[in-house]
Amino acid sequence: MTDTALSPTPTLRANAAPISCFIRAKNEQRLIGEVIRAALQVVDEVVVVDSGSTDKTIEISEAAGARVLNAPWLGGGKQKRLGEDACKHDWVLDLDADEIVTPELAEEIRALFANGKEPPCNVYQFKLVTKPPVGRPWWNATVVYRNRFYDRRKIHARDHAGWDQLEIPSDWTIGKFKAPILHCSFRDLAQLNDKFNRSSSSRADDTKLKPFWYVALRLVAARPWYFLHHYVMRGLWREGWYGLAVANIAAHGRWLKDAKMMEMHLRNREARRAND
Repeated sequence: MTDTALSPTPTLRANAAPISCFIRAKNEQRLIGEVIRAALQVVDEVVVVDSGSTDKTIEISEAAGARVLNAPWLGGGKQKRLGEDACKHDWVLDLDADEIVTPELAEEIRALFANGKEPPCNVYQFKLVTKPPVGRPWWNATVVYRNRFYDRRKIHARDHAGWDQLEIPSDWTIGKFKAPILHCSFRDLAQLNDKFNRSSSSRADDTKLKPFWYVALRLVAARPWYFLHHYVMRGLWREGWYGLAVANIAAHGRWLKDAKMMEMHLRNREARRAND
């Protein structure tokens, strides 16, 4: 076995920092090339973990400069662990296949490694700014923050099928980037609706089934709250008619999780009756 302490430092691409990026993908030909090229503004390598694409995702990824790892889908966290393990550098950037590194963020990341320095924090946070298919980025609506730039010697992606966010010790200081990543999260409203439908299924399956009364209460009463959460609290009211449409679709998608959990209860009840 090679002693990693004695291994030579990998030769970096021009203008790259000693960073690997990994991306989970399946049928992501729409943006994968742009995502890879944007990441390569600052990272030394991009690893695409492909779980059975039938479109041109693999071809486009390789043409853009990525290394493709073929692996069956094991779940969100487990798939990230595969990508993390396949990286050659210890500092890793975890991107989705619709997230584009801005030039400003690339400069911020590069500055952490200036003059051979190591970043002072173990984990860094960036903000995701939605870039809708129509209009300008939503700088003041649906902004979320993700801790997805980190030192894998200190922390790892979660080895879990359903949950894929880092578990960060409470006493750690998290670094924060000022510049954003642009999140091109949906192609159009039809695709957004399909996305929420799929997500509600996986979340219903991966969540411990709540008591019947609790699910029934949410099924009847919670949808208006889901809408207000997206439209008011997450700022979609600022985005006009398009924001109103997205807030309604998001609320319905969250409500679908409740509906599918109720269906589980009804199936379980039917199964018990059949066994009596």
